[in-house]
Amino acid sequence: MYHVETKTRASKVSFYGGIIALIVAVALPFFAGRATIQDMFFILTMLVLAQWWNLLAGYGGLVSVGQQAFIGMGAYAMFGMVILAGWDPVPSILIAGLAALILAIPTAFFAFRLQGAYFAIGTWVIAEVTRLSVAQWKQLGGGTGTSLPRSATKNMWGVEWIKDLLDVKTSAARDILAYWLALILAVLTIGFIYWLLRSRRGLGLSALRDNFTAAKSLGVDAGAIKWFVFLISALGTGLAGGLIYMQKARISPDAAFSVLDWTAYVIFIVVIGGIGTIEGPIIGVIVFFLLQNMLADYGSWYLLILGVIGIAIMLFAPKGLWGLFSQKTGIQIFPVQRRLVHKNQNSEDTNNG
Repeated sequence: MYHVETKTRASKVSFYGGIIALIVAVALPFFAGRATIQDMFFILTMLVLAQWWNLLAGYGGLVSVGQQAFIGMGAYAMFGMVILAGWDPVPSILIAGLAALILAIPTAFFAFRLQGAYFAIGTWVIAEVTRLSVAQWKQLGGGTGTSLPRSATKNMWGVEWIKDLLDVKTSAARDILAYWLALILAVLTIGFIYWLLRSRRGLGLSALRDNFTAAKSLGVDAGAIKWFVFLISALGTGLAGGLIYMQKARISPDAAFSVLDWTAYVIFIVVIGGIGTIEGPIIGVIVFFLLQNMLADYGSWYLLILGVIGIAIMLFAPKGLWGLFSQKTGIQIFPVQRRLVHKNQNSEDTNNG
């Protein structure tokens, strides 16, 4: 008897390894310094952004260079709820995701009328229009930006509890809170995307990516899937934007809507790691972090070197570093391809594993 299976021996082993890594990550603030916590916050938030862009472009075929619109809108929505409505910054992060989702609806309406490079340019133009519009918001500092009120950052949900638990100052407690929230967001993001890709809708998404015409002829609703992927990616990106600027506690239109920080770097992470895989952005964000620290003293040469590395990866390893490794070893940590397996063969693999 045969049945369809997606799990591999490597994925089963990596599941238990992931549980151990998650436990260590949760406990990290108990033995790591503040600088390490801040570095891990950066890695986790960039990983979240990379995973959502990878879902959008690597699986959905929607190459957007305007994701900074959802970062900025989410961040400003969070600041607006804190400064204008008196909310705590932590629950305001949820409003950040909702605001990005709302912005994504008219964005998709206009951008989906464009194809290929025109779609990419269109998303960037919409992001710029959004930035210029937000810069007119005088209550939140206009073009110069503003900061979170001191009372809001000091009395943030969970800060006092963390101060008592770990015996740290308010600023360090705020960083630890942001780190734990980033860890939760990263785990939920990867878990949701993995679940989505293994679902019926994910199968349709993969079919559209591999052969758009054939998938449509088999009844796959391309329009509905594109809308879903674009909106859910905007929601996740907006949540990350709210969290990032909750930790920064300072915002300006140029920073929140930066195409370099929130789209170019994210694309680099996905490309060098491996587009169209969940593992790729994980590898990519680690490589990016290491390169950023190694090349920090080279000034403007830093961006040039990153560009050269990105071009080299695309030429010699088009599927990215993880794609190259997986192609040579056959290892998949997050397998989404369906395989027809004989029941006896599966039992033997389980016994041998």
